[in-house]
Amino acid sequence: MNFRNIFSALAILLTLLTACSSKKSEEKKAAERKIRTKDDDKADSLLLVYNPEKGDKWIADFVDNLHKRYGFNGNMLVAKDGKILYEKAVGWADYLHRDSLKINSEFELASITKTFTGTAIMQLVEAKKLSLNDNVKKFFPNFPYDGITVKLLLTHRSGMMNYVYFIDDIWRKEKRNMKKGVTNKEVMNVIAEKKPNPYTKPDNRFHYNNSNFMVLGAIIEKVTGQRYSQYMMEHVFKPAGLKHTHVYSTTEYEKIPVDVVGHDRTWKYSVAQNFLDGPVGDKGIYSTVHDLVLFDKYLKNGRLLSKTSLDSAYKGHNKPVNGHFNYGYGWRMFDGEKMDKVVYHTGWWHGFRHIYVRDLDKNIVIIFLGNLTNGSLMHLDDLYKHFNMPIIRKGAYHGNGSLPGTDED
Repeated sequence: MNFRNIFSALAILLTLLTACSSKKSEEKKAAERKIRTKDDDKADSLLLVYNPEKGDKWIADFVDNLHKRYGFNGNMLVAKDGKILYEKAVGWADYLHRDSLKINSEFELASITKTFTGTAIMQLVEAKKLSLNDNVKKFFPNFPYDGITVKLLLTHRSGMMNYVYFIDDIWRKEKRNMKKGVTNKEVMNVIAEKKPNPYTKPDNRFHYNNSNFMVLGAIIEKVTGQRYSQYMMEHVFKPAGLKHTHVYSTTEYEKIPVDVVGHDRTWKYSVAQNFLDGPVGDKGIYSTVHDLVLFDKYLKNGRLLSKTSLDSAYKGHNKPVNGHFNYGYGWRMFDGEKMDKVVYHTGWWHGFRHIYVRDLDKNIVIIFLGNLTNGSLMHLDDLYKHFNMPIIRKGAYHGNGSLPGTDED
């Protein structure tokens, strides 16, 4: 072997060793991020301290009006710069039994779950266990659609039909068990067998629907070999100190172990869980207003994801609605040249209706978790204006950023 070949071999070996060392270093950093300390617990406790006598009077009056005039029933919280300005539990947890809500009551988060699923997917991307460009067929070879990638699922650009309506129709026609929860894997098998027509071609346009994140939930389970509930507890909930956050599926629980019940808009009936409360990823996480404040904290401080991953998750990957409203990787967002960067998500499922808003520039968190679907959360404009934040409604702004019927910039 001549010197040139020796040097080439050494160079290749050095490259391999450097790559292995770099990979181990990244894995070590990721592992260290998840380790909680007593200081974390102490800081979290201080963050969640709230004295009702010192609560923000303006917000208190706003919430009182939202309850009395528009019928808001639920828990809410507003925090700024790591301090809770106001929090309140308003109304009934279960109207039938007249159980009052408590500030630590756990709500089915509905589609706010998607923000957690997006976080888990990006963790797996960081860990090199999957790629945004991976095709669903890589994980489920019998998946009936071509060209659908992890990224298209995250951004609601897969073009898939909404499995909720499809599965509901199949279960009723075939008179299947309407109480026993159906798993993500079972839904994937039914889709493979029945091959329902998609809405549109992959990457054709934004089309929000639950199928995207149900499939992502199935991918998380396939890649990790864990139930979605296990992965989320070990890699998201525990590292962020979310002690009152759980995945509850009717595939694992005959009765969901929480006291908060979802109701229709007039209290006429409570919404019972059924087989559609089985699939997770698109929904299925239960949490509290306090834990959502901690989720915001540990996303910001890098405990859960790197800044690079967060930047990509908070980037709009669709054509903006009215020039400002967009969707990233599990996050809705408002992007304005003259206004703050805001990421948020809404939730609406089986008697629950919520909004979780994070103003990244002003460091404000606004949370409303409701268990009465009466449209009260369509009346939050004055609260956003009070903090000089964008108004979080798709129809709120024209393409130039002005409010309809106003001269605002």
